[in-house]
Amino acid sequence: MDTIASLFSFITTPVSWVIVQFHSVYGKIFGPDTGWAWGLSIVSLVILIRICLIPLFVKQIKATRAMQTLQPEMKKIQERYKSDKQRQSEEMMKLYKESGTNPLSSCLPILAQSPFFFALYHVLNGIATGKEIGVIDGPLLESARKAHIVGAPLAAKFTDSADKVASLGATLTDVRVVTAVMIVLMSASQFFTQRQLMTKNVDTTVKTPFMQQQKMLMYVFPIMFAVFGINFPVGVLVYWLTTNVWTMGQQMFVIRRNPTPGSKAQAAFLERLQKQVTHHKKVRGRGNTNVIKAIVAKGRDRNEFERKFINGLTKAGLAAQADGTVVESESSVLTETEDGTSASGGPKRQQPKRQSKAKRQSGAVQGAAGTGEAGATKATEPSDAKPSLEKTAAEPKDDSPQTKQAGGNKQGTPPGSGQRSRAKSGQRKGQQRPKHPSSKK
Repeated sequence: MDTIASLFSFITTPVSWVIVQFHSVYGKIFGPDTGWAWGLSIVSLVILIRICLIPLFVKQIKATRAMQTLQPEMKKIQERYKSDKQRQSEEMMKLYKESGTNPLSSCLPILAQSPFFFALYHVLNGIATGKEIGVIDGPLLESARKAHIVGAPLAAKFTDSADKVASLGATLTDVRVVTAVMIVLMSASQFFTQRQLMTKNVDTTVKTPFMQQQKMLMYVFPIMFAVFGINFPVGVLVYWLTTNVWTMGQQMFVIRRNPTPGSKAQAAFLERLQKQVTHHKKVRGRGNTNVIKAIVAKGRDRNEFERKFINGLTKAGLAAQADGTVVESESSVLTETEDGTSASGGPKRQQPKRQSKAKRQSGAVQGAAGTGEAGATKATEPSDAKPSLEKTAAEPKDDSPQTKQAGGNKQGTPPGSGQRSRAKSGQRKGQQRPKHPSSKK
């Protein structure tokens, strides 16, 4: 570790200068030789570095999401060129180039932070050995050596001997208890940060090897911190614990405000946004406007949570616009949405039940019979009784056999009307087929 730290000795002077500037401020409040003054100086150094790394953190988030999107395509390439590793690598690089994704972007914050970490380690190691380094000269060096955090010197390690710890004005028990507690907190914060990322901010609809790798790192990183932590000075443990807590808080903020599409965090975010928009009847904040604008632009490509959000606004009488705003819906016509619900919040449109074949046939027979009876009644009964009686009384009766044979009747019914009535009632026209001799009469 000392050899690696010496490689970054070129940056130890800027790091030591920043620590001294913060120490001059906190020293006036807590005293120059106290652990609070030096410990808070290290914490302030971490915060300053992490603020400067925010742009890289944003790139890390975008790169991680892009990698999640490319996982299905990467899996296809691996299966297609399983036996040709060179062609597989070429296709992977081609895919990264076409999508504009860089796998190393997800490691940028750690890579950019590592020089400051090793520079701080080099400074604290110089304090432990009593060696002036950077701008920390004699008086500041003695002040730093006297500084203790809960009884443990800033430059003490878990693996130090009792004699070395005694030379720093502390006991071995105090140093090991403090360093053990800090190592546990450091590992636990790292585990919680990674677990938060895996359980809340990962698209659950996509199962890829990338998710398995992230799950493995969730358990590997805390173990690595625990193993290497016993060789870190107390000041470095303060640095690393602070940066882990900062990362955890920063990630919680990003997950809450800008979650990954399809994740549980997005479902919770859209639920909160829906309640807010429904209550105020408008969208508040530029970020929320951009979110609604992106959801509207997706159209039918929306995921389950986004469709639920749009339908919730519609049921509340609101309509999301392409510019990210919402307006009150003026139309009361029931229009069916993508998931089958109506736009005004009414029930789903019911489809008529399909009848069986036997019921359809029985219904058709009953309808035909009813139609025949109605037709026969209409044909035999006059529509106006009074004119028919007057006409019958005026005309002479004709009871000749020709009239009877022709099918006439006393009321002047025209010949053949009886046959037509029987034909309308469902009987066949023309000559009937003779019955078989064996049939019953």
